[in-house]
Amino acid sequence: MRRNVIVGQSGGPTAAINSSLAGVYRTAKDRGANKVYGMLHGVQGLLQERYLDLSEYITTELDAELLKRTPAAFLGSCRYKLPEIHEDRAVYEKIFGILDKLDIEAFIYIGGNDSMDTIKKLSDYAIVTGHPTRFIGCPKTIDNDLALTDHTPGYGSAAKYIGTSVKEIIRDSFCLEYSKGLVSIVEIMGRNAGWLTGAAALSKGEDCEGPDLIYLPELPFDLQSFSAKVKELLSQKPSVVVAVSEGIRTEDGTYVCELGNSVDFVDAFGHKQLSGTASYLANFIAGEIGCKTRAIELSTLQRSASHAASRVDILEAYQVGGAAVKAADEGDSGKMVVLQRLSDDPYQCGTEVKDVHKIANDEKLVPREWVNAEGTGVTDEFVAYVRPLIQGDVSPVMVDGIPRHLFRPYNL
Repeated sequence: MRRNVIVGQSGGPTAAINSSLAGVYRTAKDRGANKVYGMLHGVQGLLQERYLDLSEYITTELDAELLKRTPAAFLGSCRYKLPEIHEDRAVYEKIFGILDKLDIEAFIYIGGNDSMDTIKKLSDYAIVTGHPTRFIGCPKTIDNDLALTDHTPGYGSAAKYIGTSVKEIIRDSFCLEYSKGLVSIVEIMGRNAGWLTGAAALSKGEDCEGPDLIYLPELPFDLQSFSAKVKELLSQKPSVVVAVSEGIRTEDGTYVCELGNSVDFVDAFGHKQLSGTASYLANFIAGEIGCKTRAIELSTLQRSASHAASRVDILEAYQVGGAAVKAADEGDSGKMVVLQRLSDDPYQCGTEVKDVHKIANDEKLVPREWVNAEGTGVTDEFVAYVRPLIQGDVSPVMVDGIPRHLFRPYNL
């Protein structure tokens, strides 16, 4: 690698996204890159010529280790949708002019579905114009919904946090008894794919029964059936814990959170902001049954809990960052690095590259056979798929009892 590399982060952050950034930086330097630039706030920031030289922040091995343990996007993220080439060619001309000015050989973008759309469009423009810069996608998303990859970096750590938190919520729910019982509804991220919500089943073990009900967005949600199941459970036990995806919808496609409030905010990719599913269901059950209810939103905690990160996840995130640089250095473009599971016992996973055109704007959903017949839980096969991804811990670097992160000024 004789020229420079630029890397950006896009979409929702994770506890492992910066480990991929560390992998990109280290591999690029090891392969001879002169400079490794970081886009501030992804391609949106690049259009404003906002970038930095990562060597000014990663000066020692300790800095690299801190970066791996730092949650959220160190470079800043964005949700910016590139126009189609024929709609606004000037945007592409500006981006490629900046890449030429910085003498960029490889453009690495760490992100999920929407980020792979960016890689697809930029690599297509490079082909049309004969531009030499290579474009590689590096997978990242707690949603675990990218096609063609066994799983995505970021998911394992989020799943570990969810399994741990749901187990603690279950334990807490048995502390007090209420005359008509207690129903706790835990809202977990997941618009169309229930990989995160299914991870609530990891809380089940010899010392915990796990959640009583789990509802994924892959299947229609029926309010009356839900109410009947909760009533039946309350007749058998004093406390019920339910895990629901934020994106569960009724048979007609209405988001449950829309039943209580209108959803006003829509991002650049047309995604509605989903929030309030647990609150609506808690109020519904309280009205139907008259019991004590609690609505719990894990919200951004499930993607920023680096103190509960999975060691497997952090190592694989670093691995795909390095693999993205290697792919670009060896001539690939318009590709995304994917993880291929080689075995479960012992767990082994390797990397390959796949055509980003077969990944962008697609979603991998939880298979129907991994959800129970009633649609109220996940199967043992689902748990067996997830469990290897949550193994091991990554000890934070502690200073005065609090984890230390790698810092950069946010006003750059």
